[in-house]
Amino acid sequence: MTSSSPTGSPRRPGPLAPEIADRLKRSADGLLPAIAQQYDTGEVLMLGWMDDEALHRTLTTGRCTYWSRSRREYWVKGDTSGHVQWVKSVALDCDADTVLVKVDQVGAACHTGTRTCFDADVLLAEGTEDAAGTDVRGAGQ
Repeated sequence: MTSSSPTGSPRRPGPLAPEIADRLKRSADGLLPAIAQQYDTGEVLMLGWMDDEALHRTLTTGRCTYWSRSRREYWVKGDTSGHVQWVKSVALDCDADTVLVKVDQVGAACHTGTRTCFDADVLLAEGTEDAAGTDVRGAGQ
């Protein structure tokens, strides 16, 4: 089920409970980044975008709903691909500007057909060395 507001932009405010909506710190276009994480393994699957309506739908339907910035419409993960995200929990980060949705992912999370959007272009892997041969494990700790 997808729809857009009459102006073609995300709707705000939606029927999201005021005690939640009042806390959110949205981008200038009314969106929050939403990280989807596999609930039992901790695997980070993808990043999508939600406005108040998408978050409301996610909280009330048990399925992840996102706002597509390119198509300018709502999309429920898995409606066309069958790769459904069953919502297990939803949390805001400490600044209330990012949503973490723990899901049970059925099939691929990435539109390319891979399990996660973060496995194709690893910039730094644990236990690797930099160009000078220095072990970079735990760098920055």
